[in-house]
Amino acid sequence: MPSTSYLIAVLAIVFGITLALRALPFAVLGRLRGSEIVRRLARWMPVGILGILAVTALHGTVTTDPGGTWYALLAVAVTIGVHLTFGRRTILSVGVGTALYVVLLNAL
Repeated sequence: MPSTSYLIAVLAIVFGITLALRALPFAVLGRLRGSEIVRRLARWMPVGILGILAVTALHGTVTTDPGGTWYALLAVAVTIGVHLTFGRRTILSVGVGTALYVVLLNAL
């Protein structure tokens, strides 16, 4: 068993590295706020993240429950419709789509 001082030193190093890695983007972002790349990332990253999430969820649905594929596709269509209709409110659209999917799976 390592000594207490060794464990404290390791924890201090891990804490320092973690803090630095989490603070670094905020320090750099302040200087890049007016950059075109940052503006594009702010616009497209949420869409990309939701796309990856949707593909992952749909892949899991299709492979484990092929009967639920139509429910998933309907929920995705409703999510897109709500997203475009109600001013691109991500929380609302994902919430409505998820709720619809859960209701379809459990009720039908």
